[in-house]
Amino acid sequence: MRDAVIVEAVRTPIGRAKPGGALTGMHPVELLGQTLLTLLDRTGIDPELVDDVIGGCVDQVGEQAKNTTRNAWLAAGLPESVPATTVDRQCGSSQQAVHFAAQGVISGAYDIAIACGVESMSRVPMWSNVPPGTDPFGPSLPARYDGGLVPQGISAELIAAQWSIGRARMDAYAAESHQRAAAARAGGLFAAELAPIATPTGLATADESIRPATTPEVLAGLRPAFVDPAFSSRFPQIDWSVTAGNSSPVNDGASAVLITSSDTAARLGLRPRARLHSFAVTGSDPLLMLTGVIPATRKVLQRAGLDLADIDLFEVNEAFAAVVLAWIAETGADPAKVNVNGGAIALGHPLGASGTRLMATLVNAMEQRGARYGLQTMCEAGGLANATVLEAIG
Repeated sequence: MRDAVIVEAVRTPIGRAKPGGALTGMHPVELLGQTLLTLLDRTGIDPELVDDVIGGCVDQVGEQAKNTTRNAWLAAGLPESVPATTVDRQCGSSQQAVHFAAQGVISGAYDIAIACGVESMSRVPMWSNVPPGTDPFGPSLPARYDGGLVPQGISAELIAAQWSIGRARMDAYAAESHQRAAAARAGGLFAAELAPIATPTGLATADESIRPATTPEVLAGLRPAFVDPAFSSRFPQIDWSVTAGNSSPVNDGASAVLITSSDTAARLGLRPRARLHSFAVTGSDPLLMLTGVIPATRKVLQRAGLDLADIDLFEVNEAFAAVVLAWIAETGADPAKVNVNGGAIALGHPLGASGTRLMATLVNAMEQRGARYGLQTMCEAGGLANATVLEAIG
């Protein structure tokens, strides 16, 4: 049976999506194009050999419209003969791209595929694809849920309430994310995954959202971000504990992973870095929305024939601290194995790029720590989640 292996995984430095951010001057097509070139350069393969390029992007409008992945491939001067497509599974878009690429390799439809993602949240802000006055849900979907749907911030508050996760725990978790990321950066642990980006103002080489001085005491001074009297009335259990400090920021970034089979890698003289062992995707309650990581983790472990104790490292996307803390509470995972180099609260969350960003970080962390198995999972808007198990090779 054919397998699928990761040969290389890279990501850009993650920029702040605010005026002065290092990547704000970069069109998303150019940002992803440079990332793809770095990936190919580090593998040394002939780009003509790539069978397909599958990219994740969430707000596919404006500068991110009309198949950004294909546009980025061509803008980078790469062969016209190689196809590309852009997918949207919300925050898990590029993790889903990995699944599609790996499944294509395993099935024999591809020999070599690239999974990637990009999001320029400074140039294409979140919800840009929903113009004022438009409704992406229609009347029947909100009517299915008593009182209608809720935004993600309210979902995070509902999760905090249901799992009794107080403000102090969320702030402490967020501060530790910054401390872990700062330590990883200082120790050079991100060096192998970073792809510097040439911008109009110079070379971008460093993640911009990490704040080494962040403490729980500093975070305690921030105001709740989603207070709403109507939702207070509808959900009296909410105590308004979610802040900008214990949530992921808005960011710019891109990332990419090259996937092939072991046989193809051997034929081309490439060194596989990890095997894509098992995949899962689940749906969950759209009101809680972000808890899909819990059943997704159970499902992928069952498919892998593994127990939680078999997993050496976990990457769980830190959309909100409450999400990861609820996941830890439900799964029983050891917090010391979760997001060991910090997560999205510190590093940032450029939506369409985050899936392959986490994968680049996980592949490197597994090598650095001698891990055999790693598990990655991401919550996604609308009540969705992807999960992937990686296995070390050799």
